[in-house]
Amino acid sequence: MVEVFKTNVQKAAEANKIISQLNRFFPDSKINFDLEDCDRVLRVEGRNITVEKVVELVEKHGFNCAELE
Repeated sequence: MVEVFKTNVQKAAEANKIISQLNRFFPDSKINFDLEDCDRVLRVEGRNITVEKVVELVEKHGFNCAELE
């Protein structure tokens, strides 16, 4: 399962903090940001990914996050 999200994360340091947090909840997942993309895309690939939890964790860090369809 692959979920893709639009965010407003700007800096690699911010992205790394979020990735670290997401890895705690989804430990066997591949998670990365494409900060060069205009949508600042967050990609989460793995089993048992819940869109709501990803959005919640990103927003907890003060950023916007919405699922791309």
